[in-house]
Amino acid sequence: MERRAFGASGLTVPAVGMGTWHTFDVSDRAGEANARRVVDAAIDAGATLFDSSPMYGESERVLGAALAGRRSEVLVATKIWTASRDEGERQAAHALHHFGGLVDIYQVHNLEAWPAQLSLIERLIAEGRARVAGATHYAPQAFGELRRAIETGRIRAIQIPYNPLEREVEREILPLAADRGLGVIVMRPFGQGNLLRRQPPPGSLDPLREFGVTTWAQALLKWILSDPRCHVAIPATTRPARMPENAAAGDPPWFGPDERALVSRLAASS
Repeated sequence: MERRAFGASGLTVPAVGMGTWHTFDVSDRAGEANARRVVDAAIDAGATLFDSSPMYGESERVLGAALAGRRSEVLVATKIWTASRDEGERQAAHALHHFGGLVDIYQVHNLEAWPAQLSLIERLIAEGRARVAGATHYAPQAFGELRRAIETGRIRAIQIPYNPLEREVEREILPLAADRGLGVIVMRPFGQGNLLRRQPPPGSLDPLREFGVTTWAQALLKWILSDPRCHVAIPATTRPARMPENAAAGDPPWFGPDERALVSRLAASS
């Protein structure tokens, strides 16, 4: 899988990683064992960036356990999700405990009290317990505030939704991120699963086979990754066999304007 310089952050990331929202929020042995299988399959396929959050219930704990013995092979992104300074400290202690004392990309989740929580993340970076500060949001109505956070110069990464049906970030956020040299993590590449439930007609992906695309999921991921402003997409899954398929979309050749337009039309009409 292609690895990419993560903006000007100094990190190098895989083109495809993995999210843990819902899928790793489990507390039974079978669910935790399956999470380990998914993580192993992801790492073996080269999808070595994992994103979590305290918002995701048990996901940080489950991901940390699934990474046992393999933490040095991966990058971990997680978040602070609270308006409280004290709770932010507790969340950081919890995450650092589960991730071997280091968070590679520490983000303010949904810009929650972002000036104060960025101060916490900046302190962790100074102490060598985090590497890159970032911020996330999923809602277009919050992109003005995200722009203000970017313009402070305090963050080196953003996480935003982007897929053929959610393109609001193209107006201002992606151009600004590119101009500022930010790393860009793409959440919701499948529109929270909605795009996968709307499969295009048989044969419609044939023009994309020369790009290594054999499935609709791969077409959607490659549509994102063909935008050079996007560094890593983080689909989630509970199926270990899905990870090699997702990871295969992280290799060139990349789509040109015609191929991206085809995927957009298929997404709109499916």
